[in-house]
Amino acid sequence: MSLWYRVFGRGEIEVSAANLQTYLSGQTVLVTCQFAEDARGWVRADIRFATSSPLHLERYRSDEEGIRGELNSWAAFLETCDYEPKYVELMERVIQAKQLFTLRRPVDYSNEVLVESLCVGLCRFLASETDGVWQCDGEGFFAADGELLLKEY
Repeated sequence: MSLWYRVFGRGEIEVSAANLQTYLSGQTVLVTCQFAEDARGWVRADIRFATSSPLHLERYRSDEEGIRGELNSWAAFLETCDYEPKYVELMERVIQAKQLFTLRRPVDYSNEVLVESLCVGLCRFLASETDGVWQCDGEGFFAADGELLLKEY
C-alpha cells in the first residue's frame, strides 16, 4: 500500500479547479473538494469522500523555489534504473516537467480498493491533462493510460 503518488506534467496549462471538480464528481462515491489558491491558481486540494482523512493533493510549478531540485532528484533516481528499457525516456520527461503534483492518501480508510481506485484515477486524469507520467511509491512509473513504464524494486 503506497501512501504517496506523484504526477510529472510536461504541459504548462493548469488543470483548473473546475475541471478537477468535474472529474471528481464523476466518481462512484460522493467527493467534495476544498481548494487553496495563490495568485496563479490552485496549489492544494483536500479531497474528501468519507469520514476518514482526506486525500491531500498539492500542485507545484517547476519555477517555484526548491521544485527543480526535487525534479532533479527524481531524474537521478531514474538514472539508476537502467534495468528498465524506458528509464532514459522517463528521466527526460521528469526533467522536462513544468508541474509536479503530489498526492497523499489517507491511512485511516477501511476500503483500500476504493481509495486506491480514487488515487490511481486521479493520477491518470492529471497525467492525461498535463502530458505527464505518474509514479506510485513501491510500484513504479506509469503512462497516463495506466501502462507500467518502469517497475520499482
